[in-house]
Amino acid sequence: MVKFSKELEAQLIPEWKDAFVNYRQLKKHIKKIKLSRKKRQPPPDLSHDFGRSIFDPIRFIAMKLSTKFVSSNNNTEIIQVRSKTMEDGSDEEEVLYQTELVQLFSEEDEVKEFFESLDEELNKVNQFYKAKESEFLERGEILNKQLQILLDLKQILTDRRRKPNAGIIPRSWSSSPRNSDFSESPAELNDSSTETSQTDEVIAALERNGVNFINSATRAKTKKGMPKMAMRIDIPATTPTRTITAVTSMLWEDLVNNPKKEGPTDFINRKKIQCAEKMIRSAFVELYRGLGLLKTYSSLNVVAFTKILKKFDKVSNQQASASYLKAVKRSHFISSDKVVRLMDEVESIFTKHFASNDRKKAMKFLKPQQQKDSHMVTFFVGLFTGCFVSLFSVYIILAHLSGIFSPSTGTAYMETVYPVFSVFALLSLHLFCYGCNLFMWKNTRINYNFIFEFAPSTALKYRDAFLICTTFMTSVVGAMVIHLLLRAGGFSPTHVDTIPGILLLIFVALLVCPFDIFYKPTRYCFLRIIRNIICSPFYKVLMVDFFMADQLTSQIPLLRHLESTACYFLAGSIKTHQYATCKNGKMYRQLAYVISFLPYYWRAMQCARRWFDEYDLDHLANMGKYVSAMVAAGARLTYATQSNHFWFALVLVTQVVATVYQLYWDFVKDWGLLNPKSKNPWLRDELILKNKSVYYLSIALNVVLRIAWVESIMRFRINPVQTHLLDFFLASLEVIRRGHWNFYRLENEHLNNVGKYRAVKAVPLPFRETDSDG
Repeated sequence: MVKFSKELEAQLIPEWKDAFVNYRQLKKHIKKIKLSRKKRQPPPDLSHDFGRSIFDPIRFIAMKLSTKFVSSNNNTEIIQVRSKTMEDGSDEEEVLYQTELVQLFSEEDEVKEFFESLDEELNKVNQFYKAKESEFLERGEILNKQLQILLDLKQILTDRRRKPNAGIIPRSWSSSPRNSDFSESPAELNDSSTETSQTDEVIAALERNGVNFINSATRAKTKKGMPKMAMRIDIPATTPTRTITAVTSMLWEDLVNNPKKEGPTDFINRKKIQCAEKMIRSAFVELYRGLGLLKTYSSLNVVAFTKILKKFDKVSNQQASASYLKAVKRSHFISSDKVVRLMDEVESIFTKHFASNDRKKAMKFLKPQQQKDSHMVTFFVGLFTGCFVSLFSVYIILAHLSGIFSPSTGTAYMETVYPVFSVFALLSLHLFCYGCNLFMWKNTRINYNFIFEFAPSTALKYRDAFLICTTFMTSVVGAMVIHLLLRAGGFSPTHVDTIPGILLLIFVALLVCPFDIFYKPTRYCFLRIIRNIICSPFYKVLMVDFFMADQLTSQIPLLRHLESTACYFLAGSIKTHQYATCKNGKMYRQLAYVISFLPYYWRAMQCARRWFDEYDLDHLANMGKYVSAMVAAGARLTYATQSNHFWFALVLVTQVVATVYQLYWDFVKDWGLLNPKSKNPWLRDELILKNKSVYYLSIALNVVLRIAWVESIMRFRINPVQTHLLDFFLASLEVIRRGHWNFYRLENEHLNNVGKYRAVKAVPLPFRETDSDG
């Protein structure tokens, strides 16, 4: 049977961990009471002990019944839980609970400490629940207002589509208290006003209900008397598409007085309203999720209080749980039903307005079902792992027999076929490291789906990552074995060397395949992230975007291998087998600089955009880190072709500066370590891993892997084959270092969320709030 403390840790909300009942601490107080009772108990009298008797069970039952009868008569006089009402500086009153011991306990100090801690935990839970409840209720009111504005705007569009010349105002506005000055009915308004005044009235009503307009202060009009205004809806530029939409919207706002587009509907943009509807729908989903978390928080804490009080009754041989549980059930986090009522309201609203009155469809959005772990995935992971090991062993034997790694005969193979297989090997190694990251994040309760904003129903799990990795490597090693067998069989090298290219095309086709097979949501999410990275300066940077861009900075050798592969197949070298054609080309060498710079450039642009959005100078400092890495990479590439003392010194200086910069940022900013004032020496106050030595070893390992560039300037090489193998080994070390870095980077991000109790995503809203009298 699983202990409740472990069960509680497995079910609690990680970001709210500090707000839950500290069950372990309360258990320590129970243990103190137990030890105190043992010390005070007299030693058993063994002078008249003549062994066991047949009447022992009867004596034991009688003793238990008498103890229970006595305690049941006195259970109401053991403790008294009093509640104090205090002013908390706002209109609401705060209730604090305090327990007084009525009956004298033999271990009174320990019992008093236990109930003081219990009171603190009850007050903490109550206050946190009340604060979160108020936050969600306020959010619910705001969303209701936003939804009402959206519905009214959609009604205007619908009515004006039917009657283009009618100025129709929703009844909800004309009957609301803050719009009481607007008393005419739509029919009377059409009879008594002109088209221009009708439009003015609609705009005035829109403004009073929270919709802002461009040029609303000047009230300028066109030649025909139409308003030169455009409705302002705040659509955040989180993607390149929305950024382009924002730019075109600005241009449209400037050209709003175009005579060809003048009319009563010019000030309402239908596309913006569609975006606003998506934003409000997402906000309702997040609100419902937050309410569900708060409901879980309440139920888990009730169980925790019940369990710990039962333990106290058992240890103290008293019946105090009933009296205290009455106070617990009277407390706000149990007695309040506002959360449940708001959840029902959100369900009905979402079903009506966003799911076409289809409750089943609505619950798919509000309560997405997580995929269950399949034993078939585990089976195939084991199967493909075995196939990979077997095929790799066969490949090693065939490679040794054919002599492809010998300096005399293996140069052509290493220059032509090897780069393609290296791409798949490095990619598979990165997937394997990511699978290990997912496994560790899950075991340490790091909420990576929330941090990356992944959908729980389609997010990749560690078993899935391992399945993709093993499938990848089994296919690649199988192709490598087939390639060697065909070469040994005397087939034409031109035909045989197309196997790696065909394999590459197959995987690219699978990546963009539109059919719902082989993790389509994950594949398309990956493509969207890559698209966003390439368009970095034009959109708001999300956590998953710069996290993936950091992965690309560790895969520059992979990108270089793709360059040589593309040159080999596209430049016609596959027919002539003159692999030196690409390397000696000027464009190839210049493109090497571009490829080496691109990941750092994208990451630097993301930092610039984040500084533009947040005005945080740390982002500019972070951009400097990637600029220094670009300079170091350029110096290293130049030194590879111009080996003289000047470039050696320049490479050494730039690499040392970039490495020190990167190490400082890794430890202090990304991992949050090296805090001299921390209670954990030179680490941080909060650590997820219990063994502190793991952090010190990780710091040392990161330093060693960061300075692996020393080999590139010392040039420990003997022949071209060993050079390629050594480069692949160093590239693999960098991928491993990145996988190691990933865990601590997300651990630090998770602890920041925990410190701010941030468990629900804040969705921006489209309509700006305005004062009722403004």
